[in-house]
Amino acid sequence: MENFEINYSLDELKKRTHKDYLATKKLLDVDAPEYLNLEDGDKKALKNLVKAAYFIEKVFYRLDNRQNAPFYHYLENEILKGNESAELTKTLFLAQKGMCAIDRETTKINLAKGIYELPGKGLYPEDLTKEEFHKILIKMLKDGKAKEVRKILNQRSIVERKDDELVATDYVKYFSDDFRHAAEKLELAADTSTNDEFNEYLRLQAVALREADPMLDAYADKKWAELQDTPLEFTITRENYADEMTESVIENEELKKLLEDYEIPVISKDFLGARVGIVNKEGTEALLKIKEYLPLLAASMPYHEEYEQNISKTDDAKQTMIDADIVVLAGDVGAYRAGITLAENLPNDDKLSLTIGGGRRNVYHRQIRFISDREKLQKRLDATLDGEQHKYYLDEADHWFTIGHENTHSLGPNKGTEALGKYKSIIEENKADMGGLAFLDILEEKGMYTHEQVLQILVTFAADNFLKSKPTLSQAHRVRTVMQTKYFIENGAIELNADGKIYVNIDKMIPTAKKMLAEIIRIQIDGDFQKGEKYVLDNFVWTDEMEIISQKLKEIDKNLNGRTDAPLARMLLKS
Repeated sequence: MENFEINYSLDELKKRTHKDYLATKKLLDVDAPEYLNLEDGDKKALKNLVKAAYFIEKVFYRLDNRQNAPFYHYLENEILKGNESAELTKTLFLAQKGMCAIDRETTKINLAKGIYELPGKGLYPEDLTKEEFHKILIKMLKDGKAKEVRKILNQRSIVERKDDELVATDYVKYFSDDFRHAAEKLELAADTSTNDEFNEYLRLQAVALREADPMLDAYADKKWAELQDTPLEFTITRENYADEMTESVIENEELKKLLEDYEIPVISKDFLGARVGIVNKEGTEALLKIKEYLPLLAASMPYHEEYEQNISKTDDAKQTMIDADIVVLAGDVGAYRAGITLAENLPNDDKLSLTIGGGRRNVYHRQIRFISDREKLQKRLDATLDGEQHKYYLDEADHWFTIGHENTHSLGPNKGTEALGKYKSIIEENKADMGGLAFLDILEEKGMYTHEQVLQILVTFAADNFLKSKPTLSQAHRVRTVMQTKYFIENGAIELNADGKIYVNIDKMIPTAKKMLAEIIRIQIDGDFQKGEKYVLDNFVWTDEMEIISQKLKEIDKNLNGRTDAPLARMLLKS
């Protein structure tokens, strides 16, 4: 067994695991009516879906950091010896799903001394620098090994050294045992689940976990994106926000030119997660109201005549949506690192299913969006938001905004944005946010939202967009928040009043969002790395207003990170 040294003192570990510093989002409990009301066949299926999810999580730990598994075994062994620090470190490890993360105050969390987050995470050799990576790829291309380079720059591969070169292996082959176990559980779930469409998807996904063929995933994704009326929810999430190594290649001009000559696409690597839930019919019906307006929104996008987008301006939108009561969020989708996602719009644009006629699907996480401490929320509003605008703040409005955000991911250019490299995800998330605001006037006119609801969305968005600290450039979801707040302040849509509290100039909010959305779409269309970099850096500025609010937030809210608690999943794992 490998030896490690725990990085934090016992006092620091006690602080970081205290409920005031480590928030808990409780998922479905063992006596939840959503579970108790399921058909017996679906209860049996749910058990196997949860077990499949944890096999996917096991793979995620390896993708994230090659030291995660040995460190976890080290902690388990130390706990048996009565090591209290190991017990508390394990709590943080399971919360953030790994050894290395970042907290809400932008402090990098490294649970073991000497182990740090790497640009290539666990996907590349630990000693590989970006500079050496570029040098090796250039040599391989000049030596006529374009086929091998294409595999290395694929979103599904694990890269290792071979002599003075690199070799890539598809992750399905690399993690064949874990994927086989997950496939077996999906097949067992399909044997008892009561919905034929869902069962077809599970079997397609099981096939894709057994053979290293991306087209098999495409068939499964295509079927998954069609699911609408099913009792259960299961997704293998594949998102590529965390890979800083692959996307770096376009910053090397010589390498970029060679890749263009060989027509090799550069696609950041996927990090895997798994979501298991029970579909909430009432919540889903509310979500579906926006679907009829998606073609109109597609036609309203800036410069829409210049690009192809996933939502047709005329045809029925290939977009399903569900609200899910969550049983477990495993792996990447459940990693609480300064925050955790409220919803996901998948598959992403780099996935093959979108090339064979597949659509996209939004899944919303009910338990994650619930507010557990309203007293703390009120203290925050009292300290940071103009008193006259408290009447417009509504936590449910954040969910309404998220609906717009997720659907905007399906709007705008659906190809060519990989050229933006490490800024691609930041710009895409920025686009989704601005789309969530820019079309509120259209949706109000069409009756999707009342005027009061629009006001609530705008004020809630503005108030929630202030952070406790300036993030790092690797935090796409939080970088775009700083960019927007700075932009809205500059355009007079947000200001601080005489008491140093946020005041929203409501009439300027939607026009400002439309302006920023148009600028973002132009950058995505042009696909120019330098223009994208300049736009991000020009707007990623921590202003005096942000610092004033951040100090108030730190005084009120001690929370540094969070975790999910999944009692129903624990019970099902044991059964």
